[in-house]
Amino acid sequence: MTAPIPLLRRLSMAIGWSGLILVTLAVVLSDFLARTQAGVAHAAPLLAQPSALYPFGADDLGRDMLSETLHALNVTVANAAPAAVLAVIAGGLFGFVAARFPLPLRATLRWAIGVLSNIPALLLAILLIGLTTRGFVAAGAGLAAAPLAFVRAFDRACAQGSSVHAEYARATGIAPSALLRRDLAYEFRDTFLSTVARALAAVTIILSTVSFLGFGAVPPHRDLGLMIAAARTTYLDAWWTAAFPALALLIVILLARLAAGLEEGERA
Repeated sequence: MTAPIPLLRRLSMAIGWSGLILVTLAVVLSDFLARTQAGVAHAAPLLAQPSALYPFGADDLGRDMLSETLHALNVTVANAAPAAVLAVIAGGLFGFVAARFPLPLRATLRWAIGVLSNIPALLLAILLIGLTTRGFVAAGAGLAAAPLAFVRAFDRACAQGSSVHAEYARATGIAPSALLRRDLAYEFRDTFLSTVARALAAVTIILSTVSFLGFGAVPPHRDLGLMIAAARTTYLDAWWTAAFPALALLIVILLARLAAGLEEGERA
């Protein structure tokens, strides 16, 4: 079993998950909240500054930035959610189960995936996307984030397996399958939400960065990373074209990190 979570981390996790619920509502209601459909040009004066009529201003094509940011947030979250699930399954769950494999197999897996976990996840994602197609971007981000989740879950499971309670349970003749089910129940109870939030933060960063670099979302389906990249020509003249998408992205990542209860300096 894991140690009790300190009060401050519990509070940060509660704030993070509450914020992510609000983000989810904004995504679900994005078509209702947005005043225009995605990509509609000349909905506002070209490069209109933020105002009461256009709270986020407009870009160089006259697209309403508030509507565009909501639609891009929808695309970002729609890609990040399955990527996070894949990272949790291929990383966290598989790592926890792999710690119970026969010693030669689990030692080999721990070494191989440990090597992958030391490669920047962004580079792994670009490699996976490059070897496949852009339609693989969500899966590529999830698989790229999986090695670190695997190592973390594997090491935690090994520590549990060598604990006094586990040794006593084996000595009393409890079946390994029963021990695995018990440990999985504890793992789900104690770390599942944190693992999901870690994965969400990691894949959101990966997806936005690969889109910014031109390997991710393809217009007209723009995510937040692609919106920021598209605003490069107007950074100095119209700051709002990049600032509001960047702020939305920052909020999602910050909320996910708070929901994970990450301490200062911890890797997502």
